[in-house]
Amino acid sequence: MTDLIETIRRTLVPIHKEGYPFILIGIVLTVLAGYFSQFFGWIFLILTLWVCYFFRDPERITPVADGLVVSPADGRVNLIATVLPPPELDLPQVPTLRVSVFMNVFDCHVNRVPVSGRIGQIHYTPGLFLNAELDKASDDNERNGLVIETSHAGQAKRVGVVQIAGLVARRIVGFVSAGDTLGVGERFGLIRFGSRVDVYLPAGATVLVGLGQKAVAGETVLADLGGGPGRQFKRI
Repeated sequence: MTDLIETIRRTLVPIHKEGYPFILIGIVLTVLAGYFSQFFGWIFLILTLWVCYFFRDPERITPVADGLVVSPADGRVNLIATVLPPPELDLPQVPTLRVSVFMNVFDCHVNRVPVSGRIGQIHYTPGLFLNAELDKASDDNERNGLVIETSHAGQAKRVGVVQIAGLVARRIVGFVSAGDTLGVGERFGLIRFGSRVDVYLPAGATVLVGLGQKAVAGETVLADLGGGPGRQFKRI
């Protein structure tokens, strides 16, 4: 019996508290719809279960090593490019490596910090709600950017992270404030529903993921601040 309880406990994924109001609304609508129509009762029940799934907040096993940059989001690596960082981040306006992770509505949307360090600044920018897969979403969409002050091999580094609202997303939620010090993999925010997170890497970093690769927040290593050899990828 003890083994069965432990198996169930490990199978059930915690739900983030941001989802509680939506789940409560879903339960109420399910009861009301079910009272008048069994068919619509089942429809709202399925939608409520999906909301529970959307707001899941599983534990993650985060690699801890000097220089590693882990993914801030679950999703697919849909863009790797050298671009100018958003001016509001106050990063050097020189071509900078950017890795983008796109989250669809079935991905876990709790975001995690890619490196340990201090939150130097947070800047919210209102904007549009274009498809977050588009490159121009980095410039045109509503977004929330933060800069993490970290270090590698004794040298100060600054990593930019930008949460971008998408076509369906209408709310970016932050859990941290400027001046907070966080460890790699800790939760810093959430976006609902369907969106993207961009990571701007300092000079000398090497990207270690490939386009189309599935990323897991807090676990997948996106890059190495120390440089070194890159990786080759093939689609099988």
